[in-house]
Amino acid sequence: SIAILLYLAQKFKTPDHWYPSDLQKRARVDEYLSWQHTNVRAKGSKFFLTKVLLPLILGQTLPPEKLEGVTEELNIVLKQFEEKFLQDKPFIIGNEISLADLVAVVELMQPVSAGYDLFEERPKLAEWRRRVEDALGKQLFQEAHEGILKAKSF
Repeated sequence: SIAILLYLAQKFKTPDHWYPSDLQKRARVDEYLSWQHTNVRAKGSKFFLTKVLLPLILGQTLPPEKLEGVTEELNIVLKQFEEKFLQDKPFIIGNEISLADLVAVVELMQPVSAGYDLFEERPKLAEWRRRVEDALGKQLFQEAHEGILKAKSF
């Protein structure tokens, strides 16, 4: 939950880059966190649901046109994410990773786990992901996503 992340960042006085004390940077984090739940999270989860969970529950894949529509919705949100939030910056708020990047990458890994490599044809997004992974540490990044990346094999 976003509320819990913000609480933990403040309670345990995490390094400032996670949830900056600078009001302009904090506003950028808050802006993304307010936007993402009805955009990246909603469309990424819908893709995962359509591609993985519903076929698992129903015992059959859904019609291709259903997945195409869901994929197009996700692609629109990914374009907005790149243009509005990433722009030409290394991370969402600038030169340092923040909670906004952490939340974003976690949500984007859900469609990846469903077999849609959304980073493949988006070099800006792929570079951002690489920077996030490097900032967190590759091993921690892989451990954090281990469960979701195995979702298709259930």
